[in-house]
Amino acid sequence: VRSVWIEEKIQAKKELYFGMTVDRFLKSYVAIASSEGGVEIEEVAAKTPEKVIRFPINPQCGFRPYHARQIAKRMGYGGNQLSLLGSIFHCLYRAGMDYDAELIEMNPLVETPDGNFVAVDTRIIIDDNALFRHPEFKERILEGELSPQEIEAAKNDLAYVKLDGDIGVIGNGAGLVMATLDAIQLYGGRPANFLDVGGGAPSEKIEAALKIVLSDPNVKALFINILGGITRCDEVARGILAAKEKVGVEKPLVIRLVGTNEEEGKRILTEAGIHVLESMEEAAQRVVEIAKHGE
Repeated sequence: VRSVWIEEKIQAKKELYFGMTVDRFLKSYVAIASSEGGVEIEEVAAKTPEKVIRFPINPQCGFRPYHARQIAKRMGYGGNQLSLLGSIFHCLYRAGMDYDAELIEMNPLVETPDGNFVAVDTRIIIDDNALFRHPEFKERILEGELSPQEIEAAKNDLAYVKLDGDIGVIGNGAGLVMATLDAIQLYGGRPANFLDVGGGAPSEKIEAALKIVLSDPNVKALFINILGGITRCDEVARGILAAKEKVGVEKPLVIRLVGTNEEEGKRILTEAGIHVLESMEEAAQRVVEIAKHGE
């Protein structure tokens, strides 16, 4: 338990739903409302779709107050309640825009016996890619939802996803890392993670990536696959050596370096006693063999 939330008990005359989410098909936000709140909106849509109102939001003009009132009217409200409910809907929209929400919803939004409305339960999911605009939430979100490795990766601007295998993977570029995972599985191995250091990764970033992957106790061997374009192979090599010195890398390393400053990178590693392979297939076979049988 990280925290305890205490709320006032609310008398409910009726429970409503209102939310906003991203519609990938329409490529825009869509407002969703229903007179049946307090349950999952997907359940309402499946059983009684006529009770669900969907309102696509034009990204050029946004969700205006009169749009919100139109939805409230379609839900059966008029007079002061229509204005009040419309104002609540529009405020939720503004909050969603201000905080880069992928989803924001009130469920239930309760109508009280005196005719007022109270958002009894609310939820917001902020787009991870927009967290740099919301530093006040970043640490709380990372600590609440992510593993220790994912938290450290986010702090170092690394794309990391934990998997259930025993072969650590570091690469530059999402496509190359995905191909590396496929190659490992092709030869009978199981990747322990996806980690993309991105383009132009300096030695410090490589060092951070190694620390993150090797902090997973399930990792038996590590495959570093670098295709140097704007990423320099010599910088990668220096990062590997720095990590070995600082962290004390004890797990077997299989390294493939191809591209910019390739020869210098290979020289740095070879002089340190680390063998470098050129073929991704050969490297994938080698790391799978090591993970299964040891060096």
